[in-house]
Amino acid sequence: MTTPPIPSLDDPATDPLDVARAAAEALAAATGVERHDVALVLGSGWGGAADLLGETVAEVPSTDLPGFTAAAVVGHAGTLRSVRIAGTDGAPDRHALVLGSRTHLYEGRGVRRVAHGVRTAAAAGCRTVVLTNGCGGLDPSWGPGTPVLVSDHINLTATSPLEGATFVDLTDLYSSRLRAVAREIDPGLPEGVYVQFPGPHYETPAEVAMAGRLGGHLVGMSTTLEAIAARHVGLEVLGISLVTNLAAGIGDEPLSHAEVLEAGRAAGPRISDLLAQIVRRL
Repeated sequence: MTTPPIPSLDDPATDPLDVARAAAEALAAATGVERHDVALVLGSGWGGAADLLGETVAEVPSTDLPGFTAAAVVGHAGTLRSVRIAGTDGAPDRHALVLGSRTHLYEGRGVRRVAHGVRTAAAAGCRTVVLTNGCGGLDPSWGPGTPVLVSDHINLTATSPLEGATFVDLTDLYSSRLRAVAREIDPGLPEGVYVQFPGPHYETPAEVAMAGRLGGHLVGMSTTLEAIAARHVGLEVLGISLVTNLAAGIGDEPLSHAEVLEAGRAAGPRISDLLAQIVRRL
């Protein structure tokens, strides 16, 4: 019996949701976990949360699954992990799908690959996704290491993960219910509007000033396209940013990826514990 070929995201005639379903089937076979409940996309600084959630059941290289590619950014893990979260007060155990590797738009691999992780999470059974990132902050009071809840976004990438006449309501895209859950853990969590630029260059001071005038509080190069795709496939979205530096023109220091990594390392234990506590409540 001949096995049918796996559909390719690079084929314009392929429905990207078919590739997500194929990836979810391969994930279930590789992990032995038939269904996952919550997904986490871990950006710069957030990687330690996976170790605090519970028992890692399996870890799969992203390149072993249809549609996924190797991580292209230092500080991102190229694996997907299945983590068992122990139930409490008689509740059953749950499984978290931890995506340590995300594809950024600036990698030039196409917006389908940017959205593939969250689409696979939905096909694997998840109903909730937590999108994290490292970003620049426009509020001088949010120093490096400050976690900020994403309340809304401005997409300046000039693209969308949706194709054709696909109309999706983005009202309350970043769930107010989930933000309230996060504040049960830390009532002092601030919130702000995340502005995605295409990258990979950092924003100019004038672009940062523009983002502020548009209503933005955070600037970065990820998250918004994933959030749109997540809403399309029915996922409830919680977004959390880690301010790794003051955005260009807000602070006096030059921007560098090394600075982003260092801020993530310094804040890692604290924000990882925070995120793990939040996810256990979701």
